[in-house]
Amino acid sequence: MDIINWTAIIESLLFAAGDEGLSLKQLSLVLEVDESVVLDILTELKKDYENSNRGITIIELAGAYQLTTKKEHALYLKRLVESPSTQTLSQAALETLAIVAYKQPITRTEVESIRGVKSERPLQTLSAKALIKEVGRAEGTGRAILYGTTKEFLDYFGLKDIKELPPLSDSLEDGDDEADLFFEKFQETFES
Repeated sequence: MDIINWTAIIESLLFAAGDEGLSLKQLSLVLEVDESVVLDILTELKKDYENSNRGITIIELAGAYQLTTKKEHALYLKRLVESPSTQTLSQAALETLAIVAYKQPITRTEVESIRGVKSERPLQTLSAKALIKEVGRAEGTGRAILYGTTKEFLDYFGLKDIKELPPLSDSLEDGDDEADLFFEKFQETFES
């Protein structure tokens, strides 16, 4: 009979949950074990992180457990985020950002419809870089997240207001090869 490595499973679940974290109840339901067992495993895992030379730890915030980096490494994490090499955006991210900028508020499905490809990763990247954010929920079934640009977006591109974006030509607004044209117009403006 296989021995279940609950520690590794909990670690994986917390990693996958990201900033949202998971409550004791959620972990207990997924693992199909009692909450007290989960709490014991979390306590041991946290001790292991704190007593080893590792860069991550487990914290509890508002009843949710999450993996996080250790505070003593904050200086290096800040350097990573602020370094110019991490500020470059992929073509997919730029295309997605252009679409969000011009069509906001917009849902992921609408972005994907314009781009013609899945856009979950570019949206995550742009959110992580604080260039876009959730600005509400769409009406109707599922209430999809609506995305819009942020103050950081304006700062990144040297804009005082979203109205300073260059106007779209009529062909762009009609939808002819929208993703490519959005991207080209956006890139022309901000790479000059």
